[in-house]
Amino acid sequence: MTPETKYAKSGDVHIAYQVVGDGPVDLVFVPGWITHVELSWDEPLEAAFRRRLAGFSRLILFDKRGTGLSDRVPVDQLPILEERMDDVRAVMDAVGSERAALMGVSEGGAMSSLFAATYPERTAALILYGSFAQAGAALLSQEELDARLRELQENWPDAIDPSVPAPTLAADPSYRDTWRTFIRHAASPGAALALLRMNSQIDVRDVLPAISAPTLVLYRRDARFGHGAAAWRQAGEDPITPRGEAEYLAEHVPGARLVELPGGDHLPWVGEPDAVLGEVEEFLTGVRTAPEPDRVLATILFTDIVGSTALAARLGDREWGDLLERHNALVRRQLERFRGQELDTAGDGFVASFDGPARGIRCAAAIAESVSALGLSVRAGIHTGEAELVDGKLAGIAVHIAARIASIAEADEVLVSNTVKDLVIGSRMTFADRGARELKGVPGEWSLFAVDAASAT
Repeated sequence: MTPETKYAKSGDVHIAYQVVGDGPVDLVFVPGWITHVELSWDEPLEAAFRRRLAGFSRLILFDKRGTGLSDRVPVDQLPILEERMDDVRAVMDAVGSERAALMGVSEGGAMSSLFAATYPERTAALILYGSFAQAGAALLSQEELDARLRELQENWPDAIDPSVPAPTLAADPSYRDTWRTFIRHAASPGAALALLRMNSQIDVRDVLPAISAPTLVLYRRDARFGHGAAAWRQAGEDPITPRGEAEYLAEHVPGARLVELPGGDHLPWVGEPDAVLGEVEEFLTGVRTAPEPDRVLATILFTDIVGSTALAARLGDREWGDLLERHNALVRRQLERFRGQELDTAGDGFVASFDGPARGIRCAAAIAESVSALGLSVRAGIHTGEAELVDGKLAGIAVHIAARIASIAEADEVLVSNTVKDLVIGSRMTFADRGARELKGVPGEWSLFAVDAASAT
């Protein structure tokens, strides 16, 4: 579930933020160039990364001014680093955090460094991932910067190549679509240009010696970007945050420790996120949790009522509430009948798991048939896959896949993945091929099949 978004006031600007988890240490995640606190939860890898951070901290997320759900600012007035740093202070005040660790990613590292030097009493620790002390001419020539700005202005958001931050996912068409949607919502072309100009002027070298907080510098040794200085491209180094920048940070922040990580992606949740998470957790807590949670093979069922919004508006709150209670009772009766475990309810929908796909299909068909007596139609999606068992509940990509399948099912249709269909061979169930479909936020294409309801009874 997406956490509630709230707002902190930083001067005249409203800063959108979220708080997740209740761990012993406050961790402010200071993101890179442009963000969107809510849409980030739609990307399964990023959502899983955030949940892991929240597993050992009280995680504080926010959109910097001019991006995401925070207030836009005039594009002709560049937000200076001091103003954006002060947004961190405003968010910490809003959530009642007197002292926190800061994790700055990419450009967010400069903001975090400035905050740590300015507010040492409020900085418990500093983590700099893929960060730099100086931008501008040190990293891009003026000609390269001007060319990049023209490209963004003329071709937003397609000028942002997903192979830059996440080369291992760049060839996946579903990821590219998700990335394009995210970028479009995260910032307008004018805001993106203004922020890129601001980033090109960053130079926090002089403040690094004033940082007194324990500091961890993380860098992926194989990172490569698709644009930047030719010399770094040829050397195979990240031209935005080359190795030399990570070494400079570690050398000039007193007592800082530099850790090189495997992988070639700039986004910390892509590639090998467990290595990043392990270092962060151990640095903040002294303990490194095993990266792999318990995993089980489970069949996940999602259902929801078709046309519920219009129906609720027509019936009114009281009558709709009564109808929904009867619907829920019927669904739970079928879950008990087919040994399904209720995982969650969201509005008019159910999430359940089964220890076998055939029982999941039969339960979905029985639900559709039983609620039809109430004049309701439901859609259902089913997928079988390996899921994470976290605090007794299932999570992970298999759950996301089942949800996406349910979202494209038709009224009174039980739609299943190819995995489910293959696992029930011999059960006498029959299916209609619905073709290959892309599922939002899930890599690749997925062959989907509609269950013949009569064969499932």
